[in-house]
Amino acid sequence: MTDEFTNQIDAEALTRVMDARFSDESTQNFQVIASKELAPLSTQFLEIQKQPDVSWQVTYRLIRKIGSGGQGVVYLADRVGAHDVSFRLALKIFSPDPYESRELYDLEMARLARVGMKLARIQQDHLLDIHNVMMFDGIEMLMMEWVEGFDLCHLMKPKLFDRLKGVVPAKTWEYVNDVVATPEGNGIRFKPGVAISILRDCLSGVAALHEQGIVHADLKPSNIMVKLTGDSKIIDFGSAFALDDLPNRPTWTPRYAAPELLLGSPHSISSDLASLGYILLEMLTGVIPFHEVKSMKELVQAKLDLPDRLEEHLPVDLKNNDSLIKLIRGLIDADPASRFSSATAADLEEIGAAGFHRHLVKADLSSEYEHDLKTWLSALRALDV
Repeated sequence: MTDEFTNQIDAEALTRVMDARFSDESTQNFQVIASKELAPLSTQFLEIQKQPDVSWQVTYRLIRKIGSGGQGVVYLADRVGAHDVSFRLALKIFSPDPYESRELYDLEMARLARVGMKLARIQQDHLLDIHNVMMFDGIEMLMMEWVEGFDLCHLMKPKLFDRLKGVVPAKTWEYVNDVVATPEGNGIRFKPGVAISILRDCLSGVAALHEQGIVHADLKPSNIMVKLTGDSKIIDFGSAFALDDLPNRPTWTPRYAAPELLLGSPHSISSDLASLGYILLEMLTGVIPFHEVKSMKELVQAKLDLPDRLEEHLPVDLKNNDSLIKLIRGLIDADPASRFSSATAADLEEIGAAGFHRHLVKADLSSEYEHDLKTWLSALRALDV
């Protein structure tokens, strides 16, 4: 090996060593500079951990109004975070107008805040998630999960179904009619399996509420959301209350309220079950319950008579289904003590929803209900409704 070749190797090796040293020194210098720049932030990081609480201003960007009622309005909103990122949610703003005084408004808002935080701790798949309760210039606001989907009341509108027929492929239309829902008179009738699937989701959510001593108190189709994934969630807890923290003035929707409520009795776990029974009947028949009554007295009597006259209200293909009739009666019996003992019992007992589901399986009438609903809802979403 020549000296010239050896010197060449040594020179190359020396260059690599020097480059490495220069790189190390540069890195060390950079770290020194960076540490000086970050020193105040590092101090702040440590100080934050010593504080009993932290606070900052939060901005909610109102996108559009998505609901309104006697209690106030609900907006689709973006909660703006650091770096201008945002998180989409629903923001309910409670109106003071229904209250006779500021004191009564504040008392009721405080109660709603308490029940809201109890709800937030439940975290059940079929209940709307509650994020926070805030006050802004004396007005209460509830931050909630935004559910992308359709409420049952909207899904049962015939006009929506008619629009769907005109835009989806014939095979999709036939599939929806065969296994999900179909027009019936002036409404939309759900297939039994789909109706029971939605009911079971609701029973699961209601069971979680009741286990924590909370009554929803206003279950109705517009308060049940069917997500684009095909499963369902109970929403709108504006009338909900804890059994040990009663509201000053209970509220409910007469058409879906248990008869004992209309006669002056207080809400109970059993009254929530009756409401679900009326919703189930509406899904199965496509007919709004008690649409023909003209007075509160007639409404009460119709509810008391209904359990013994179910066959008159059910479609021809369901009126002789003993399993289904027992399920509905167990939900809406005129005597609260004769209803299912709990939402879990209504779901899992032999004459409950699970028993009827097994009946469908044996009769080869079962299907993948969430997938079926997802197919329908995907088609509806394409309509941009």
